[in-house]
Amino acid sequence: MPIPTTHAGSLPRPFGLTGLYARRAQGLPVDTEELDRAGREATDRIVAKQIGAGIDIGNNGEQQREGFFLYVQHRMSGFGGSWERPGRQDVMRYPELARRLRQSTAARRDEAVSNMHPPMNVGPVRYLDPAAVAYECETFRAALDKAEGGFARPFMTAPSPGIVVAAMRSTHYGAVDDYLNDVAEALRVEYEAIAAAGYLLQIDAPDLAMERHFMFVDRPLGEFLGWVEKVLAATARALENVPREQVRLHVCWGNYEGPHDLDVELRSVLPLLLGADVGGIVLPFANPRHQHEIAEMGRTPLADDQELVVGVIDTTTNYVEHPETVAERLERAARMLGDPARIVAGTDCGFDTSAGMGRVADDVVWAKLRSMVEGARLAGGRLGID
Repeated sequence: MPIPTTHAGSLPRPFGLTGLYARRAQGLPVDTEELDRAGREATDRIVAKQIGAGIDIGNNGEQQREGFFLYVQHRMSGFGGSWERPGRQDVMRYPELARRLRQSTAARRDEAVSNMHPPMNVGPVRYLDPAAVAYECETFRAALDKAEGGFARPFMTAPSPGIVVAAMRSTHYGAVDDYLNDVAEALRVEYEAIAAAGYLLQIDAPDLAMERHFMFVDRPLGEFLGWVEKVLAATARALENVPREQVRLHVCWGNYEGPHDLDVELRSVLPLLLGADVGGIVLPFANPRHQHEIAEMGRTPLADDQELVVGVIDTTTNYVEHPETVAERLERAARMLGDPARIVAGTDCGFDTSAGMGRVADDVVWAKLRSMVEGARLAGGRLGID
């Protein structure tokens, strides 16, 4: 079969929907029925657009969430208030860049939701009502039923316990292990519900690379790798009732346009990531800082039953990658793995990981995805798998 195509989860939300999320994030009144209606309509739209673009493994675009991890504050107990996450340390090394990014974020405050100002943990974390994730699964299913065609495999995302713990600072838990374990147990509800609905589950875990230059920037590499092991162990416990082949793990260094010159090297974390009890790994190989690291996949091979989603589209620039560039990246990945049947074409990250904060224009997003589909077909033909 041809090289399948997918993406990393979040897709552009309509302006009206992002405005509602922004109002709610600012503590302003929002009509809950209007928000629900806008989320369902956006889900219908995003499913149809993915099918039209030729995406094989698609999702609901996270339209019913204001951010890839921020939404848990509405489904779990123990969150309130807000705090400002420490600045991205690679950006802070460049004062002029930092100033420009602050200005850009401030200018979008009324129409977007920043994941740099998340809520805090202020009490015990427990999942409140499984009906919340069930409703999102049902909305996605209804959108699939309405659309012409479909996906070879529909998927839904959920955050790793590590990104919740790292981004939502706790004033309640004395020990980070206790906080991590309670978050993982709460996320078990999400993981099992998504799998039970028949969807492929993607665990979004930027913390397994990005937190090296956030939480651990001034600490030894070994401490960070210990964190990675701890998060993977907590995630594994939460996934114990979900089949390995129904899970893929998405790891990245942060979905923002920045220097990324403090990023941990893939070779440092890859052996730990490949030891995760999952059927697939999603990694970014399109951006200029990490494109060369596809070579690591030849040095540290996947397990026999794992596949690699190769990031071939950058989600922080409005350049539309040429199909030939996409094909070349996929062909190189196939050479590194030694098996072209185990690669999937994907994006480096989501296009709108926090509502309204995506840097790529809506219409350009779809041009990028169409180019990815065309490039995957080119590569598949050359590799003899179509």
